[in-house]
Amino acid sequence: MKKVVSAFLIASIGGITALSLDYFLIKNRVTENHSQVIYQPPVNYVNLSKSVPESALDFTVAAEMSVHSVVNVKTTYAYQNQNQYIYDPFRGFFGQRIPQQHEAPTGSGSGVIISQDGYIVTNNHVIDDAEKIEVTLNDKRSYVAEVIGKDPTTDLALLKIKESNLPFITYGNSDNVKVGEWVLAVGNPFNLTSTVTAGIISAKARNINIIENDPTKGINSVESFLQTDAAVNPGNSGGALVNSKGELIGINSAIASNTGSYTGYSFAIPVNMARKVVADLLEYGEVQRAYIGVSIRDLDAKLAQEKNIAEIKGIYVNGLTAGGAGEEGGVKEGDIITKVADVPVNNVPELQEQISRYRPGDKVNITLKRNNQEKMLTLILKNKNGTVDVVERPKVEVVSALGAVLEPITNTDMKKLSIEHGLQITRLGAGKLLNAGIKEGFIITSIDKKKISSVEDIKAVLSNKKGGVLIEGIYPNGMRAYYGFGM
Repeated sequence: MKKVVSAFLIASIGGITALSLDYFLIKNRVTENHSQVIYQPPVNYVNLSKSVPESALDFTVAAEMSVHSVVNVKTTYAYQNQNQYIYDPFRGFFGQRIPQQHEAPTGSGSGVIISQDGYIVTNNHVIDDAEKIEVTLNDKRSYVAEVIGKDPTTDLALLKIKESNLPFITYGNSDNVKVGEWVLAVGNPFNLTSTVTAGIISAKARNINIIENDPTKGINSVESFLQTDAAVNPGNSGGALVNSKGELIGINSAIASNTGSYTGYSFAIPVNMARKVVADLLEYGEVQRAYIGVSIRDLDAKLAQEKNIAEIKGIYVNGLTAGGAGEEGGVKEGDIITKVADVPVNNVPELQEQISRYRPGDKVNITLKRNNQEKMLTLILKNKNGTVDVVERPKVEVVSALGAVLEPITNTDMKKLSIEHGLQITRLGAGKLLNAGIKEGFIITSIDKKKISSVEDIKAVLSNKKGGVLIEGIYPNGMRAYYGFGM
């Protein structure tokens, strides 16, 4: 019996000892494992969301700052016949002109107020050839606008309305715009006034070959668009592209679309380019465009291999204009331009955009690579004529612009038609009058309510005229008529 009790006690003591050891070992393992887990921060979606500022996607302030500075621009064109459609190279992009049967064709776009005294920036294609331009503010006030100047090269135009204390938008800096940055497009798509859409900057320095390029007309297009995915449509053209601060960074100009409506991409003229154009139109009436005097092309892998160029970066100089700024400043064929002033340039649109901000006579430093060695040159930029002079706005002979041969009306005809003065169109060719729908034989009795008795009277009225012109008169059969066109 004693042996049984002794065995039982020994077994019990062994079991208790084993359990005690196991308990302490397990406790230590749990504590060790727990110490590895407890200090790992858990996934906290609330905290992650708080890492993004609440205002980052709130555009209410930017919208409020810009929407009152964007206007609706309505244009009216000369009516020729009930089936007449005015050609518009931007039809399918923006500002589509919509002729209606038995009515003068009209169009609609947008504009941006840039000063409290009524200066407005829009696209040239919005107002080009219009005989009347009407601007409607966000508060529904309406004004007839005067064209201060146009620049087909950048597709920009400057308008003026007679008003003061207007809400104007503040210029931003398009050089500081980053790909991926949030932006707002403000305009009047489909005549829906004060429309705001949001998107991001998708790319910079885009050339989409949409602006007319015709050196014979003095148009050497400059395209270096900001590309965005903010939704824009016909009617947005000339409207504002603004950053999250409500600053103007671009003028909306075009969309890439096969349908004429928004399909994902839109393009805006950088505001730094627009500022220069506006300043020139105000000061000179004509954009003072500077040139380096070089033939250039983008540098790609194939060209780099052909020319043994180590780094695919910059713009390749393919040739030089004799006597141009580049040749006189020491640029050579085969050079690779990498900077204008301190701004890096990596493709032709970027280079054109930077040079477009200068005037003839300005000095500019350019950085280039020659034989894989970096070099800096100072160029004195020139105008299209190869000089540093100011380019004057071309003066068009008034009568030539009208495209008509005009002769005084006889006393017999005046008595017959019960008029006291007038000039009769005896021959009509291409020009303002034909475009306005006037026929041969028409007798002009007044222009802008001023009586017309001679060609000198016409010159006096129209020589410095800008904007719409109203012509009144009578046909030999006694039918009175009124016509309008733009100067």
